[in-house]
Amino acid sequence: MTIYFVRHASAGQKKLNPKKDEKRPLDADGIRQCTQMGRLLAGMETTVEAVISSPLKRATQTAALVANEIGYEGKLNIEAALHPRAKYTDFREMLRKYSKADSLMLVGHNPNFSAFLGQLVAENGSRSYVDMKKGAVAKVETEQKKFVIQWLITPRVATAAAESSIIPPAVQAMKSQNGSGELEIPAEYSRSGKKHKKLIQTAFTTNSRPKTSRK
Repeated sequence: MTIYFVRHASAGQKKLNPKKDEKRPLDADGIRQCTQMGRLLAGMETTVEAVISSPLKRATQTAALVANEIGYEGKLNIEAALHPRAKYTDFREMLRKYSKADSLMLVGHNPNFSAFLGQLVAENGSRSYVDMKKGAVAKVETEQKKFVIQWLITPRVATAAAESSIIPPAVQAMKSQNGSGELEIPAEYSRSGKKHKKLIQTAFTTNSRPKTSRK
């Protein structure tokens, strides 16, 4: 199995009210990070069978944007095991749930996300910690029943790899809404038509939530 750990991108300042903080969206830097990282992953021919996200808004938006760039056409799966307050036992149970998949993309939050990654690759169940910046991606593969980190890419590396002329159209998409309250995603931003456009609209529309797979 191949697992891509994606920490949610930049989302501004934390809100004191927990309920309001759960609805905190990505900021402009966060959208740029997702677009650049997604395009870098696409250039590396990254594909996944399932994209799984924490239920928090900044995570679902990160998942939708990166998934769009790599050409993912499936549903956005929501799992409480990726919530910031989730425990490692919840996380491992979630992995068992998706054990038949060959490749997964997981989108979550620190501090537990880096801790989950560290514990997963540490031997004998010992505790470890892998520092993941906001918007970073780590690739993990199973080798002889062990989880091994293949690489970890930070947003700074993705920015360095991006073309200097990149202006993420999603930044404008966030600022533009039609009369129904849905985001107007520029045509050039949707790689494969209606499915990707719907995925991003779902993640960025405040009155709806991404569909959860029943797998």
